[in-house]
Amino acid sequence: MLVPTQAGSVAARTDGVLPRITDPQRVAPRDARELSKLFFDRLQVLEEGTEEYQYARNTLIEINQSLVHYAAKRYRNSGDGQLDDVIQVGTIGLIKAIDRFELSREVEFTSFAIPYIVGEIKRFFRDTTWSVHVPRRLQELRITLAKSMEELAGSLDRDPTVGELAVHLGMSEEEVIEGLVAANGYTAGSLDMPIDADQDSPSSSPNYADITGGLDPGMELVENLHALAPLLATLDDRDRTIISLRFGQEMTQAEIGRHLGLSQMHISRILNRILAKLRAGMLTEK
Repeated sequence: MLVPTQAGSVAARTDGVLPRITDPQRVAPRDARELSKLFFDRLQVLEEGTEEYQYARNTLIEINQSLVHYAAKRYRNSGDGQLDDVIQVGTIGLIKAIDRFELSREVEFTSFAIPYIVGEIKRFFRDTTWSVHVPRRLQELRITLAKSMEELAGSLDRDPTVGELAVHLGMSEEEVIEGLVAANGYTAGSLDMPIDADQDSPSSSPNYADITGGLDPGMELVENLHALAPLLATLDDRDRTIISLRFGQEMTQAEIGRHLGLSQMHISRILNRILAKLRAGMLTEK
């Protein structure tokens, strides 16, 4: 077993207690791999919500930050000045990987975590490129339409009509119109822009920010609950009970296990399976 000697360094120990690391982010990658196995092993038997559980989980996040920085390197020259944001969303991917990893998978955590980290980073760039949320299908259609408009404009010496685009792409005019409307979500005008841009004194004219209402924090919750209802109905009785106990009564995995006569590890696996199913269903709905 390993224990810290100096900030970020480790040495062997045999008393079965998790080592206290004074500076986790200075742990060398080789030591981080060995420490991760130890901390994951303990995490599986610790009760969720306890101080020791939180210490193990937080330490895993910190000693594996090098994975996030490794994945973020390829976006260093994106030109958007978003490297800090990339590291933050990459860390979200790391946390998801930690929460879903099991030593029984017999795979290195590094290999398991990188796809989660890169996936979150790609999702960040995909979503923040658009000013409003647009389904992936329409995002891809925007690109196709842009290319086709350029091709037809060159051959027709004018902008193509909706009908000409539809014939060129082999789709209906309704689909083309839907794609053109969605393309308007790719960029947004400034909220500081005057409502009446033709006025001689724009500074005296109210701008869009003055008349734009605030977000209702309850709307997203209502939408999510509405989308979840039919998905929850597809679960069997046991799965619905586990979801109710975990998120309705806020019981820990260990408490649910005792209630149902199952191990915490078994409950953890069931929850991961259920949440993955619900998440896939939500994404499909969008």
